[in-house]
Amino acid sequence: MLIVSVFQVVSCKRSKSTPPPASTEVQHNFPDDIKAILVDKCATSGCHNQASYKGAGNLLLDSWEHLFDGSSNGAVVVPYSPDNSSLMYFVNTDPNLGTTTEPTMPYNGTPLSKEEYLKLRDWIVNGAPNKDGMVPFSGNDALRQKIYMVQQGCDLVAVIDAEKQVVMRYIKVGKTYATEQPNNIVMSPDGQYAYVSFWNANLIQKIDTKTDKVVAEVETPRAFQKAIQIDESGLKLIVCNWYTHDMIWIDATTMSIVKTFSNGIRNVSGFASSATSGSFYITSQFGNTFYKMLLDGSFTTHTIDGNASTTISAQGTPDPSGILFSRDNRKYFITCTNTAEVAVMDAKDDKRITTISVGENPQEMVLSKKQPYLFVSCTNDTASKLEVGSVYVINYNTHEVVKKIRGKFFQPKGIALDDEKGLLFIFSRNDDKNGPPPHHSSPCDGRNGFYNVYDINTLEPYTSTRFEVTVDPYDAVSRF
Repeated sequence: MLIVSVFQVVSCKRSKSTPPPASTEVQHNFPDDIKAILVDKCATSGCHNQASYKGAGNLLLDSWEHLFDGSSNGAVVVPYSPDNSSLMYFVNTDPNLGTTTEPTMPYNGTPLSKEEYLKLRDWIVNGAPNKDGMVPFSGNDALRQKIYMVQQGCDLVAVIDAEKQVVMRYIKVGKTYATEQPNNIVMSPDGQYAYVSFWNANLIQKIDTKTDKVVAEVETPRAFQKAIQIDESGLKLIVCNWYTHDMIWIDATTMSIVKTFSNGIRNVSGFASSATSGSFYITSQFGNTFYKMLLDGSFTTHTIDGNASTTISAQGTPDPSGILFSRDNRKYFITCTNTAEVAVMDAKDDKRITTISVGENPQEMVLSKKQPYLFVSCTNDTASKLEVGSVYVINYNTHEVVKKIRGKFFQPKGIALDDEKGLLFIFSRNDDKNGPPPHHSSPCDGRNGFYNVYDINTLEPYTSTRFEVTVDPYDAVSRF
């Protein structure tokens, strides 16, 4: 009787729910040895069967297919990643074998033997296949819509299946046992590769989104890669060292450094690629300054507010962070962290058109294709003790605030959009000790983060699930 919700242990008693009709027979599709554990010991009366699972963490274990729907806390088994599969924490009684979490499951039953635990673990290591050898979330690899999210606290990239909204893979990134803090992630225009930069490593890594594996990397002269961007062709990456202000051009095909130069651009926070001018726009984290740089490294300096350029934060300075072009490339948007605004800039003359007031500490932005919406994460907008942060929805044609989304967030930063299904993924860092207690622990140090999913048509939650992930979900990007 495996339960993955500490707060719902009492529900693992006989349920009063109406059982399914006697004629209903579920095809479990597990390999026989896994069926003997998950179905025979867990999908039982009062626990994770059809009649009772809604009171048992919403986790249904009567079939292989249902297992990968996850629970009310998101994915419980992630193929190839037993260390990041929370179901394994609750069935483990030996800390020498891995993470343990109470209460031990099966609840009020005999704990799994070491042999049974290892059988489950090895099954997950091999991809958690069904009885016919099929691995979950396999097939249609070239076109599957996915969300990629870097986790600073665990050196992981979580891959989320957009259809089910659950984590389908974890990709280990970095090269050492130290925490290297993957910081930013960008996607090639064709959706075939993702590129990850690191705050605590002199490294850029390339992920094949068909296989979800790191396939290439390049070492940079120094660590502290604050930002990364790819050009419209998908052939060139630009990376900045935040402390030394070095700019690095990388050939995205060969993953080799083309050029490194220092040109005086300081405190880079955000990049945007202009499809019309062939230049990169770069924000400086402090002050009022942004830059327009060509491929040869030459640049011009501009300011958001029209005042003299400064790269020092002071009262009233915008302190720009994210930057994003409109889909017609006629204007671009800059989040101003110090003044709680979004600046709307004219791409013809790089002058400010207007400013839009938003919540405290605006960070990331995404644009919808299906709705005229610009979504802005506001990390420190306070709602209550256990709800910090908001997402502003702005009509990018009229520059009017459509809605301020107050959800069950805590320090939301990364946001990603699945326009085809109309879903917005909002990632909460939850790295403050005053945030909501995580449902379970994870193998790496720190507090687990989580994400929520919203319907961009109604601007209401698409699901009530708070999808828990490992430590510090920081930046995210959609595949298509």
